Order: sequence, then structure tokens, then C-alpha cells
Amino acid sequence: MRFRRFGRLDWQVSEIGFGAWALGGNWGLQSDSDSIDALNRAIDLGCNFIDTARAYGNGRSESLIGQTLKHRAGHSVYVATKIPPRMPGDWPPSPYDSIEDRYPVAYVRAEIEKSLRSLETDCLDLIQIHTWMRAWNRNPVVFETLQRCREEGKVKGVGVSTPEHDQNAVIDLIRSGLVDSVQVIYNIFNQEAQEGLLQEALEHDVGVIVRVAFDEGSLTGKLTIDHTFPDGDMRSEYFAGDRLPRTVRRVETIKETLAGANPDLAEIDLASVALKFALKPPPVSVVIAGTRNADQATRNFAVSDQEPLSDELEGRLRKCNWRRSFWYQGK
Repeated sequence: MRFRRFGRLDWQVSEIGFGAWALGGNWGLQSDSDSIDALNRAIDLGCNFIDTARAYGNGRSESLIGQTLKHRAGHSVYVATKIPPRMPGDWPPSPYDSIEDRYPVAYVRAEIEKSLRSLETDCLDLIQIHTWMRAWNRNPVVFETLQRCREEGKVKGVGVSTPEHDQNAVIDLIRSGLVDSVQVIYNIFNQEAQEGLLQEALEHDVGVIVRVAFDEGSLTGKLTIDHTFPDGDMRSEYFAGDRLPRTVRRVETIKETLAGANPDLAEIDLASVALKFALKPPPVSVVIAGTRNADQATRNFAVSDQEPLSDELEGRLRKCNWRRSFWYQGK
């Protein structure tokens, strides 16, 4: 496992981290035993960075992580979690929402206390605001609350996760020094972060967490035009309408690109290529790979021991950029 420096927090983190959304649900049937096996296998393979959120099963994901780490006391693992905007309300927030309504002081403090209990710790490694609005940059008062929580010893680091439709919305936060990390979508299809965010993070010594490296599964190369998702799987909405066939056709183009780069390749491991592409930019600190079971953990974390993506192949894959912004729920 290779390690990278995590911005000004100066942590050494495994370059591939554990994405724990599925542990809380929303990705079809998921057993707690599979989740715990996945976490243990990841830690055994050198992973020391886990990303979760209060919204993942209303704390279920956090609780499973807390239970697992309680029995892995000899391993130093950083856990990043997130505070969702107060509900009810739109996700992502409406442009008419005020930050005081969606992230009020009492609510933020209550959510931190819930995470502390679920993760069975007295201090959170990294607390992130789960989504953001560009308009809130004018008055980002929630970070005053988080700074006070840091001074009280409840959190070590403070970060923000980008809104799905606007990766560069958090650049002002990076420049202001309010955040130690940013979590961003970056993959073969969505390369928006290259427009400015990644370089800003590097210049301001802010850690970069990359999410959605697999584009919610499409960049593993396993989905087909007639693929059906199980009940409770969020991808049935993400790939609603004609989105799935359009995506599968784009994935086939990527496979053709890879085959053209290496005609002797017997089989294309697109998932590994997707992770390597997300790892390629120097400002990236860690790429979180969604992991549901021990087999997935073995495959995902083995990528760190492979040769990095070549500059030549990265150049070819950059041309597969798809300017679709983000697909909201429904058609």
C-alpha cells in the first residue's frame, strides 16, 4: 500500500481509502457481517482511511465502523464522517436555502455528538459538511461552529464535500483557510475538478479526497444496457430513463481506448484503471473506493501495489471526459 500526505493535517494516509456508504444501505441488500468482513480485510491490506457519513443509514455505517475499530486497537485508522444539511429540505440544497436554516449551530453540535457515540470515540478525526452551495461562500458561518468544536477537542480536522453539480463551488473555502480538506467527484467521465479546484488545494495545502471514482459502478465495466438494480439501490434513480444505455455506450468507448493503447491486453480491468486515473493528479491525497465485501476490498486495495497509470494512457482517457454535469434524481 502506498501512502500520501493529507494536506496541512500532515497525516500519512493510504492512497486508497474505504468508502462506507453501502454499509449503511441504499445500495441493495447489505449484511452487517459482509460489512465488517470488508472493513477488516481493508485494514489488513493497509487501508488506514475510512469515509462515512451520518446520512449513511442514519448512523448505521458509522456504528459498524466503530464496532470494527474497537477490536482493531493496534491499528491507527483515520475516520472521516459528514454532517448532512438539516431536513426536511432539498438535496442538494435549494439556491433559496439559508445556511443558518440548513446548518444551525444546535443541529451541528447535536450531529457531532451522535457521530462521536456511533464511532465510539471522544474525538472525530475529520468532520465534513456533506454538501455545499456556492451562495453560502458569502457567509460560511457553519465553520465557526466547527472551529469551536475543534478548540473543545471534539474534532481534529474540518472539511467540506462538494455539491454534485458544482465541484468548484468550494474554491473560496479553500482560499479562506476554513477547511483542511475537500471531498470532490473526479473520474474518467467527470474531470471538472481539473478546472481549478485541484491546483487550489495543492497551493493551500488542503487534503483532497476523491469520491465516485467508479461513477456509481459504471466504470467497473460490469453494467449492461438491460441491467436491473435490486430494491433499495440508489443506482436505479442515478441511471434512470435512458441514462444507463447512454452510459454503457460511453464505457464501451473507454474499453476501446484501453484496447487501442495495449492491443495485447487479454482482458481489461476497467475498475483498476478507474482508480488509477483518479489517483493520477498529484494534489489527490486519497481515493475512496466503495467497498461492500471482503472480495471487493481485496480487489480495490490491490490497485495501490500495481504500476501507476502512465502519462500516455492518462492523456488518452482525458478525452473520455463527459460534460453531463450531474444527474439529479429522476429523469
